[in-house]
Parts: sequence; structure tokens; C-alpha cells
Amino acid sequence: MNKTLLAEFTAREGAEDEVARLILDYARKVREEDGNLAFDVYTKASHPRAFWIFEVYRDEDAFQAHLKAPYGGPFNTVLAPLIEEDASVLTFLNPVT
Repeated sequence: MNKTLLAEFTAREGAEDEVARLILDYARKVREEDGNLAFDVYTKASHPRAFWIFEVYRDEDAFQAHLKAPYGGPFNTVLAPLIEEDASVLTFLNPVT
């Protein structure tokens, strides 16, 4: 079964351009992962500092491989001081069948 999630965070005032640059660079790397099926980056139309990332991985193993990718830790380290939350807020999703 696919592993699907929504990652959310809010850029600090004035950091939205840097956050957008970072997340788009990170997205290019994640999309190249063998098990990644989607990594779509959005901002909320009514609140452009609110970032939403829709992620789909082939399965749990692909998601775990994503978590172990060598660029994930450095990305999160650079992102952390630029967002209001302590870290991305993850919501795991299941399809309605």
C-alpha cells in the first residue's frame, strides 16, 4: 500500500522566499528517489507563508528509505530556524475506499 502524507509548516515572517527556495531544491532530490510517487509543494492561497507538501511513497519501505536519505537531515537543520513550528507537522493519510 502507498504511504501518503501531508507535511505542513509556516515560514517565519520574511523567510518565505528562502523557505520556498530550500523546499523546491529538496523536492527535486526527493522526486528522484526510486520509491517516491509524488512530492508536491503548495502554499495556502490565503496565507502564503503556510507551506503544505503532499507526499506519496510506493510503500513503507520506500518511505523509510526517504527518511534515511543523506540530504534529509541537512535540509531539516537549515529549515528549522526558518519556520514557526519546531519541525514539519506530519499527517499520515489513508484512502477512502
